[in-house]
Amino acid sequence: MYRSETTVRVRYGETDQMGYVYYGYYAMYYEVARVEAMRQLGMSYKALEEMGVMLPVLENHAKYLAPGRYDELLRIVTTIREKPGIRIRFEYEIFNEADKLINQGETLLVFVNRATSRPCRPPQAMEDLLAPYF
Repeated sequence: MYRSETTVRVRYGETDQMGYVYYGYYAMYYEVARVEAMRQLGMSYKALEEMGVMLPVLENHAKYLAPGRYDELLRIVTTIREKPGIRIRFEYEIFNEADKLINQGETLLVFVNRATSRPCRPPQAMEDLLAPYF
């Protein structure tokens, strides 16, 4: 299992009239956390794309437990529980500044060969980086 953490500060434009994070922004927070999780692993999205592999999202699920609020620093824990094959699943837990769990989510992505637009296995370099965790 691979796990990483990152933080995001809620900006004014990401909130609704109540000062709560608008629900649609959680998908963006998941993306930030996913990109940072891969970077912390040692594989940037940019490097993956330069290897000819894209990672489109197939599924996005979210469960809202409590609101995120304007100017809060949110901590996002990202977990990969299973060794990826053609697909990779990321799970997210978002905590507010009081360390209260406010959101849970997951995304399922597929590795796609950029040249053929067909599903493919992860590049060997990424498999090597993930191997110690599984």
